[in-house]
Amino acid sequence: MSTIAIINYNMGNLHSVTKALEHVAPEGTKVILSSSADEILAADRVVFPGQGAARDCMKELRKSDLVDVVREAATSKPFLGICMGMQVLLEHSEEHDGIDCIGLYKGHTHSFAGRIPPKDTVGERLKIPQMGWNRISHTQPEHPLWKGIADGSRFYFVHSYFVAPEDHSLEAGMTDYGVNYASAIAKNNVFAIQAHPEKSADNGLQLLKNFTQWNGSI
Repeated sequence: MSTIAIINYNMGNLHSVTKALEHVAPEGTKVILSSSADEILAADRVVFPGQGAARDCMKELRKSDLVDVVREAATSKPFLGICMGMQVLLEHSEEHDGIDCIGLYKGHTHSFAGRIPPKDTVGERLKIPQMGWNRISHTQPEHPLWKGIADGSRFYFVHSYFVAPEDHSLEAGMTDYGVNYASAIAKNNVFAIQAHPEKSADNGLQLLKNFTQWNGSI
C-alpha cells in the first residue's frame, strides 16, 4: 500500500487537501494527516500545505519539531508544497519585518504591496491579497505534474506575498499579477505551487492526481 502523508502543523486547509487527495489517489493509496516525524518520513509521498502568515507557520513548525522533518522529506521523496508550504521553502520572508524560513532554496518571499501597480493593463484594479482565479504559464512544460493541464490554465489563488528564488531554473510556472512572479517551483523530487489545487476544480484535481502517481523524477 502506498502512503501519502499530509504534514499537520495546525495551519492550512487540511480538510480540503485531505479530501481532494483521497478523491484522486489510486486504489490502495492511504492518505494520512500527521504531525509524527516517523509517520511523515515513512510515507511514500509528502504534502506540505499552508495558509496564513509565514511567522505563524514557522512558529508552529518549530513548536512541533517539524522544520528538519520538512527538510528531510523534501530531499528524499516526492514532495508537494502548497501556498505557504511553498513560500517558507525559501530563506526569508518580508512578512512582519522579516522572518527566517526553512531555507531549502536561496531567495526571498516578497509582498505585492509597493511592487504592483494599482491597475492592470486593461484597467482592472489589482487588490491585495490576490484572491481568485489566475493563469499559470508553464516554464517547465514537461514536468510530470503538468500532465493533462494546458499551458495557461487557471488556478485559484489567495495570497499577498510571492516567491522570488535566486535560481530561475527553479521556476516551473509563472503568473502575472502586476508583476510576473513564480507561481510554481520545481527541482528534483520537489514541486511547489502558490495556488490552491484543492480549490482549483479540474485543473487542481489533475495536478493532485499527477502527484499521487509521481515517482519524484523529472
